[in-house]
Amino acid sequence: MITTRDRAEALGRTCEIIAALDPPPVEVLITVDGCADDTMTVIRRHLPQAAVIINKNARGSVASRNVMMRQAKADLVFALDDDSYPEQIDCIALISRFFEKKPKLAVLHFPQRSDEYPETLSQTQFSREHLTRSFANSGAVLRRSTYLQLPGFELQFFHMYEEPDYALQCVAAGYDVLFSPILTIRHHYSRQARDEIRVHHRHARNELWSTLMRCPFPFAFAMVAGRVFSQFRYACKRGWFWVIREPAWWWQALAGVPYCLRKHRPVSWAVYKRWLSLS
Repeated sequence: MITTRDRAEALGRTCEIIAALDPPPVEVLITVDGCADDTMTVIRRHLPQAAVIINKNARGSVASRNVMMRQAKADLVFALDDDSYPEQIDCIALISRFFEKKPKLAVLHFPQRSDEYPETLSQTQFSREHLTRSFANSGAVLRRSTYLQLPGFELQFFHMYEEPDYALQCVAAGYDVLFSPILTIRHHYSRQARDEIRVHHRHARNELWSTLMRCPFPFAFAMVAGRVFSQFRYACKRGWFWVIREPAWWWQALAGVPYCLRKHRPVSWAVYKRWLSLS
């Protein structure tokens, strides 16, 4: 599954790789999320068989992925960004065999060679297999049957932080989120349609909202304070222009507090601590 917005060139490259996979996927789902470019032309050229969902107005990557998870036919759903793809042509067979051996595996994710981190482009050795508290939807396989048992991606997030929030749900329910170097992801990390400060604000806001929804009281108060401080410290490292804009997300987060309190379904503090202890 792929969600895309106005990055037709990057999407075209990813679609070419998907079309060459052997064995091929059962289906390809692509959400065109408020696109105003020639994305549809690119899809029809490279993946004419793809199931396309068109959002006339952008609903965000989180809501788009939630819809595709629920519409998918197969139980294993490979999540990619429009600018990322697997480097192994036989990845689907590798993944299928891996999941067959691990019935409690909810999410499997992989090392990424990304332009965002140039040192990874020539990297040959990656971390050993280990459990994690998050993953990246630019290169992860989710078990759909597990997803349907849980709340799933939080639609209010729009973009960012759905992965650690969902990973916490999985851990609390007794499922595993696993990093494995059985294959690698090439992530070109397009800068097009990507505003770093806005991404930071959404990540920080959603992290706070997730804390209010999942962390038990009274521990949630300390966790919220710690997260606000941590995000502010990050903004300070980026410079004064970031610092003076930091309060913008505070007000956004504050506006969503009543919603989060209504959806407050905390896990136990023991589970929350165990999730935090994961890498």
